[in-house]
Amino acid sequence: MRKFLAVVKREYLQRVRAKMFIVSTVLLPAVMSLFGIVPALILNIEAGGPLRIAVIDQTGKMYAPLEAAFLTEESDEAEQQASPEPGTENPTRRGRSRMGSRSFQLTEVKVDGRSIEEVKAELERKLRAKQLDGYVTLPADFMTTARAEFFSNNPGDMLSHTILVSSLSRALREQRLVEANVSQETRRDLFKRVNLAVVKLGATGEERDSGESFVLVFGVGFIMYLAILMYGQVILGAVIEEKETRIAEILFSSVKPFTLMMGKLVGVSLVALTQLCIWATAFAAFALYGVNLLLSRGVPARIPNVPFSQYVYFLLFFLLGYFLYATIYALVGSMVTTAQEGGQLAMPIILILVVSFYLFLPVSRSPDSSFSFWVSILPFTAPVAMLVRIVTQTPPFWQIALSLLIGFGTVLLIMWFASRVYRVGMLMYGKRASIPEAWRWVRQA
Repeated sequence: MRKFLAVVKREYLQRVRAKMFIVSTVLLPAVMSLFGIVPALILNIEAGGPLRIAVIDQTGKMYAPLEAAFLTEESDEAEQQASPEPGTENPTRRGRSRMGSRSFQLTEVKVDGRSIEEVKAELERKLRAKQLDGYVTLPADFMTTARAEFFSNNPGDMLSHTILVSSLSRALREQRLVEANVSQETRRDLFKRVNLAVVKLGATGEERDSGESFVLVFGVGFIMYLAILMYGQVILGAVIEEKETRIAEILFSSVKPFTLMMGKLVGVSLVALTQLCIWATAFAAFALYGVNLLLSRGVPARIPNVPFSQYVYFLLFFLLGYFLYATIYALVGSMVTTAQEGGQLAMPIILILVVSFYLFLPVSRSPDSSFSFWVSILPFTAPVAMLVRIVTQTPPFWQIALSLLIGFGTVLLIMWFASRVYRVGMLMYGKRASIPEAWRWVRQA
């Protein structure tokens, strides 16, 4: 035990005292925050001004409701309010709508006895001259067929096309109800969205479910992925460090291979957990400050209401997932001679973890199925699958305990296997072991 603790202390202090540890601890949260702030700022940039759209309304009655639909924000709050009467104008925002990161400017084109081909030819000249960004033609039978055409200089602007389709659909529904002599109050009630509250029947009674547990599952999975991505290569490099320096003979004379590998794994893992704890503490302090600040300004905000038992499960399965994949990195490190070779062989490890995220949907749809049971017991998918089962429909405790037991047992088994490969492979300089050869090393060790 004394030698094991000495290896752990050496691996831990060597990396915690490194300047890169301090830089990454401070810099990474700032970089991660930019991933949330910068995209929002970029999406709100108005590039090129409003989208200028001309409308050829052959029905003679669709332009006003279409203009009103563009003026109405496409949000849940707007859906619960009364739609404007056809022809209603907003003097400050006539024909324009701020939706997403693009605004729209509508112009009605009168046919005035001309043929539709002549009107289209005129608009196409404006398109080529960059005086318009596009034009919509609403045929005379648009009220029944709901078919229109949009001619644009930029067919790749899918966001604007989606908003245009949504506004046309909204205007068509509104006009159909107007022609059916449906009152404004009735139309408002018809467009009102349903507020569906999800209630979970737990062992202690009914519980309101706001999806906060699912958010935490994704958070645990993402942190697990981030930790493995950051420290997997560090573990791999620590395992093969003595191979590159060729001091294995001296080390093996005083320390057993299993003790040496386990000390390296635990030491580097403690470095990772130390950094994660620092980030978690900073995030918790920031969250508490942010919630209190919002509450002081009258904005409703609260800390996620998640049972304490789920936090315990989140921690246990995070540790299971981290140490499981970390030991696989250690196994790869025991089979290769350089960090470059290990990096090439380690890619499937991340792919296995990514595959476990794809199991989220089938497991959440049917958490009590045989499929969900087995993927939550299988060690490589259990860290994510079992958490999904816990937050959807908590399985019996024996299944959770069995999953943890098999998972941590697999960690010890892989570690034992890796140490035996490590013992022989450490002395085989310049030679990368294949799987059959590694198995032969295990039997010889």
